[in-house]
Amino acid sequence: MAQMTERMMELLNKVPAAVLVTATADGTPNAVPVGAKKIIDSETILISDQFLNKTLANIKANPKVAVTFWEGHEGYQIKGTVTIETTGKRYEETAKWIEEMGNKAGFPLKSKGAVILKIEEIFGVSPGPGAGKKLA
Repeated sequence: MAQMTERMMELLNKVPAAVLVTATADGTPNAVPVGAKKIIDSETILISDQFLNKTLANIKANPKVAVTFWEGHEGYQIKGTVTIETTGKRYEETAKWIEEMGNKAGFPLKSKGAVILKIEEIFGVSPGPGAGKKLA
């Protein structure tokens, strides 16, 4: 497993949304913005599923995903395998977090599941000669 650095985690927490990329079993890509994201630890990211439809179907058929995030000229792409939790303590905590987030925004939100990404590789996406370089 690859691990995010402190700086990578700081940036992921800071950006309002990241792009979650999935693919169907036959390889058709799908990319969606996700804002309900949390770092569990340097090797694990949680994304709450409020609106994932096509994305969720893709994950069930092919659990390999990528998450890309950036600000200005600094960015990273994280690749790994996901699982989905719809019961248990972590899901219950996620559901509460999302409900509170919705209440603050004045828009009702309900988590359908916690998408757990175990990080396998990390790449730089910053422009320049290091673009696309494997970092971990």
